[in-house]
Amino acid sequence: MNSINEMQSSISELELKIREEIRQCAISIMEAAASKKAEDIVAVRVADKTILADWFIFMSGTSAIHVKSVCDEIEDRAAEAGLDLRRREGYNDGRWIVLDYASIIVHIFHPEEREYYNVERLWIDETTETLRIEG
Repeated sequence: MNSINEMQSSISELELKIREEIRQCAISIMEAAASKKAEDIVAVRVADKTILADWFIFMSGTSAIHVKSVCDEIEDRAAEAGLDLRRREGYNDGRWIVLDYASIIVHIFHPEEREYYNVERLWIDETTETLRIEG
């Protein structure tokens, strides 16, 4: 019986360690976006709401060119951190780019698209863990 408790404790410790590593990667992505002057950067922990990812990160650029520039910086920093980009959508238009890093999904919006779709409202409530960087 003691070994089962030790194993559960070990799993919990491992899970907490992995959760914190993913959180730090989300912060790194947010900092990359901030370095390129992305606006209204917010990360939302969605692990308890969906199986798609642990974190969604939302931000805005000021133009299509700015949105692409923010995307490029995030991709560079994420690669340096060892994150594997599974899929990228929307880059050519630069209106709403989605980067899928498995545990973290990044949404980079043109301001009009962000306001129109207001995707954050689907994921944020009073109990949701969020991280914010004002850019």
